[in-house]
Amino acid sequence: MLYWLLKFVFPGPFMHIFNKPTVEGVENIPADGPAIMAGNHLSFADWLFGPLMSPRRITYLAKAEYFTTPGLKGRLQKWFFSGAGQYPIDRTGADAAEDALNTAKKLLAEGRLVGLYPEGTRSPDGRLYKGKTGLARLALDTGVPVIPVAVIGTDQVSPPGPFRWRFAKVTVKFGKPIDFSRYEGMGGNRFVERAVTDEVMYDLMQLTGQEYVDVYAHSLKKGVPSGSVPDAARIPDTAAS
Repeated sequence: MLYWLLKFVFPGPFMHIFNKPTVEGVENIPADGPAIMAGNHLSFADWLFGPLMSPRRITYLAKAEYFTTPGLKGRLQKWFFSGAGQYPIDRTGADAAEDALNTAKKLLAEGRLVGLYPEGTRSPDGRLYKGKTGLARLALDTGVPVIPVAVIGTDQVSPPGPFRWRFAKVTVKFGKPIDFSRYEGMGGNRFVERAVTDEVMYDLMQLTGQEYVDVYAHSLKKGVPSGSVPDAARIPDTAAS
């Protein structure tokens, strides 16, 4: 209930008036059944505009701290993120990656649309970065289609740094579903997982028009040489990144 209030009462109408978002490819979203919604990640605002323009609810995985912060601020935060379609996961333990995958599988088994950001963190400079293969593991293990979700302009609405919300137009594009059934039974093969991930990133590049960079964005933010960062098979970060 709260999800739809946020979408149709506040802040959804404000976002429509202030940012005048447009959408393409709504027909590519299945009327029912599960799918992985794989998006580029420019801004904190991405996970707000994607669901705003989708006729179906999209559920994202988010760090558990959003739901466990004490005090009034914590309660308000939990209320907002729960209502906005976020699902808590603990990303601090040694089994965090596997737990996230299992949570995503559970949500997909319930017939939901599950939103992920293959880059693993927000782009540091507006370019599109190499995707992590947790997305591929999930797609191959569940057999559900992957729908690329391109957001354009959100980095102007809410740039990195202290929270701001600016007047800027946003475009959301839902790409055609990608069926990876041709790789059935090949989950766990790192070459196949890389091929699946790269295909999704290619479609995102085509939809967004972003320049593609074949390194992990996380390695640039941490100052780690890209070659030293393993291609971990884990679920990428969502709004928490």
